Amino acid sequence: MDIEFLSSTMVTLLKALPVTLALFALSVSIGCVLALVIVWMRVGGNRHLAGFAKGYIFVFRGSPLLIQMFLVFYGLAQFDFIRNGPLWPLLREPFVCAVLSLALCTAGYSAEIFRGGIRSVPPREIEAARAIGMSGFLLVRRIIAPIALRFALPAYSTEVVLMMKSTSLASLVTVWEVTGVAQRLISHTYRTMEVFLCAAVIYLVLNFIVLQAMALLEHFLSRHLRAAPPAAKA
Repeated sequence: MDIEFLSSTMVTLLKALPVTLALFALSVSIGCVLALVIVWMRVGGNRHLAGFAKGYIFVFRGSPLLIQMFLVFYGLAQFDFIRNGPLWPLLREPFVCAVLSLALCTAGYSAEIFRGGIRSVPPREIEAARAIGMSGFLLVRRIIAPIALRFALPAYSTEVVLMMKSTSLASLVTVWEVTGVAQRLISHTYRTMEVFLCAAVIYLVLNFIVLQAMALLEHFLSRHLRAAPPAAKA
């Protein structure tokens, strides 16, 4: 191992870190919003919307993310109404296509995770809230959403970590994030071990930060379940 080469490689890869973080933040944010819309379709009671949501989840959970990314990046340009449409200046950009494909994919997985969290809300909690006059958005905001999020958070944290790792696929559609830059370095230096070792360390640190943030959020949401301190009991 050449320490000097490792140091220079780490510096080079860190310069691509903002692209990786932007891919991750945008795809997870857009995917989360889209997942909430899909969950609303799935549990809203409308048969047609529920059928669409089931089909969406089946397609994006049942097909590989890499194929979805290729279809978005290479496939959208095959349609004249897209090339001539107002969104074409955005959709022709590799970064936008990568974010779109990542967001669409994670929305399918996240929707099922959120639906499982909603189904885990005890019925007696909802009945108690309705008994004191809660209904509609107030019931969702104060009762259903916090409890469902607490149940869904462990599984959703896994999905978020998977999305961080999935940003590496964006290099295959010419987005130069950490993995893409690592591949370019390998093509110039032929030192695969050192370059990918540095990339792996970066992803490990990023995922550690994400997991710690999720653990803090879970700790905050579950504070009422922890035993009260002796002073409070007294």
